[in-house]
Amino acid sequence: MPSPRRHANSSGWRMGRATGFLEVQRQKQPARPIAERIRDWREVYLPYKEEALKDQTARCMDCGIPFCHQGCPLGNLIPTWNDLVYRDRWRAASDRLHATNNFPEFTGRLCPAPCEGSCVLGLNDSAVTIKATENAIVDRAFAEGWVTARPPAARTGKHIAVIGSGPAGLAAADQLNRAGHSVAVLERADRLGGLLRYGIPEFKLEKRTLERRLALMAKEGVVFRTGCHVGIDVSADDLRTEFDAVVLAGGATQPRDLAVPGRDLHGIHFAMEYLTAQNRRCEGDHLPAPQFIGAEDKHVIIIGGGDTGADCLGTAIRQKARSIRQLELLPRPPDTRSPDNPWPEWPNVFRVSPAHEEGGERLYSVLTQRFGGDAAGRVTALHAVRVESVVVGGRQIFQPIPGSEFELDADLVLLAMGFLGPERGGMLEQLGVRMTDRGTVWRDETWMTSVPGVFTAGDMQRGQSLVVWAIAGGRSCARAVDAFLMGESDLQAPL
Repeated sequence: MPSPRRHANSSGWRMGRATGFLEVQRQKQPARPIAERIRDWREVYLPYKEEALKDQTARCMDCGIPFCHQGCPLGNLIPTWNDLVYRDRWRAASDRLHATNNFPEFTGRLCPAPCEGSCVLGLNDSAVTIKATENAIVDRAFAEGWVTARPPAARTGKHIAVIGSGPAGLAAADQLNRAGHSVAVLERADRLGGLLRYGIPEFKLEKRTLERRLALMAKEGVVFRTGCHVGIDVSADDLRTEFDAVVLAGGATQPRDLAVPGRDLHGIHFAMEYLTAQNRRCEGDHLPAPQFIGAEDKHVIIIGGGDTGADCLGTAIRQKARSIRQLELLPRPPDTRSPDNPWPEWPNVFRVSPAHEEGGERLYSVLTQRFGGDAAGRVTALHAVRVESVVVGGRQIFQPIPGSEFELDADLVLLAMGFLGPERGGMLEQLGVRMTDRGTVWRDETWMTSVPGVFTAGDMQRGQSLVVWAIAGGRSCARAVDAFLMGESDLQAPL
């Protein structure tokens, strides 16, 4: 191995091994054997061996402009902590990582890594393993005891309510608590975490990781109230009376439906109904048969080819489904970037998640036409047709291919086609906030809604998006709230 050398990039940081990207190939993060992991709910990935990870961080090249900064919504200074790991300065790497990201243990497990899509090395090689390094840093920091409760030295006397305990709400709460405000997080569910708790399967995020961070925030002074449904248990007027500012971070929880004949048959469910039921079982809840949606010995059809669909796939495999097919309306992505998808845009390429490695069949360019059922009103079949994608008047449409109709056995159908926005009525109606044409909560450049003192962040105002965007939005919203209450803010914000 060549001796470490120090080379400066555009930010003034000097990389330790400038030729690493020429000498080391990208190594896939280790994972538990498929035959083992599909029999339990523990996380799929294993940590790199330390020397192997240091080699991977050495691939972070001495690029003139690190585009990974642009690709990361949080603006993480990735080359800095890559090089700190390479030089065995793990605690400094943790400090650098936590300076821009409240919850790297969530993004390190769940984020699709847009930073890697923008990695300069990705122009003609495989990108640096940024996400895995991030996860290794934060797990090492917790294991070594470097991440400890640090409550603010003084309180401002201001009280803030954060509605929703998903990543956006937690990030906003964490930042505002650091600024010295008294923060209460109101969550309508019985447990904290939002989609982190009930939407993400255990094999991607073991809930002990979530609990670890929540316990830390509670020690720092954040107050959590579960089973508190604003608009039902607490009125919007009472909320505004009790608190000096309110942050709406309830997510985009209204699922996209499929209006085709047979939709009302039993056995057709939204993906979140299915995933929530299994996550509750993993939490130890006893769910009777009508409440628990199981896939054992069933022909399962998943409609939707995104991450939520893959989560359903991995869950159905662990529930011992008889067969699983995942349908996608769009054509199969190419294996490499197409000419109209240049770097540093997010690469729209064919991806294989750990769940896809485990089993199931993926069908592309498929349009569901109707469902068939039996005399008892249960779904038994899905009728579909192959489609071709064409552009008409600048818009992409999907035309059925004559004679390509087919039928699939279906005992359980899961709709994983995304979300339309936040749920209307209740809290939003009582507050009277303005909505956008997309069905999200409107905000101005200061993250304030149309109601003075009421702010919004995350999927509730952005629409369905990534965990890293939720955290970034929460941080930016917190800075705006702090400035609103105090006249100025020292909180860092990426957006």
